[in-house]
Amino acid sequence: MTVRIEKDFPVFTVIIDNPDVKNAVDGPTAQQLSNAFREFENEDAAKVAVLLGSNGTFCSGANLKAITEGRGNKIEKDGDGPMGPTRMILSKPVIAAIAGFAVAGGLELALWCDMRIVEENAIFGVFCRRFGVPLIDGGTVRLPRLIGLSRAMDMILTGRPITATEAYQWGLANRVVKQGESRKEAESIAKQIALFPETCMRNDRLSAYEQVGLDIKDAMKNEFEYGLKTLESGEYIEGSQNFTKGKGKHGNFEKI
Repeated sequence: MTVRIEKDFPVFTVIIDNPDVKNAVDGPTAQQLSNAFREFENEDAAKVAVLLGSNGTFCSGANLKAITEGRGNKIEKDGDGPMGPTRMILSKPVIAAIAGFAVAGGLELALWCDMRIVEENAIFGVFCRRFGVPLIDGGTVRLPRLIGLSRAMDMILTGRPITATEAYQWGLANRVVKQGESRKEAESIAKQIALFPETCMRNDRLSAYEQVGLDIKDAMKNEFEYGLKTLESGEYIEGSQNFTKGKGKHGNFEKI
């Protein structure tokens, strides 16, 4: 097995564990990643997932050597993506904890996540530019949406390495932490997110994703529909009651 799962509910941590190839993903590993995130989606006790790579590397992309050995990534129009879960639309958030290289398909896995917690030594890049391997796991779609077309073209056309500092300045990295601290920080954020009223958080998240490509009127209508679902759940009543009891006042996020 080249993918491990560690459960500390409400956090569900998925680890790519193939350090001999810098956590490159072959066909079987991609399938394991997909299976892991299906398990996360279906596990009621799991509220937020964290994705990382073992031994100080997030993921170096697809395992090109495995292609010549019959373990290549699946290339099909339907079903899972070549890197595994990149076509999944989950109802719950995933946070990437990134150390070392997150390049080529590894960059695309990072882009698939909702947030990226990045160590100061991390490197992003479309390194597959050198070998004629296309971005086929959402890289040409998610990258421009995250950082803008101009900066995305810089990465896509040149393939050059992007440091953690530059990634943070561009909005690719959400937070930069010291080397060795990304998992701890990502799991801490995951636990904080898991404390919030779940229906509201999930619906706001999905509305934010779905507004891309909609005109303003349709996006506002879609947001309203999600908002109605949240209101119908009654979460806001309990939240209002908690506020009157003194919880969360003055911007306090503790003991909510």
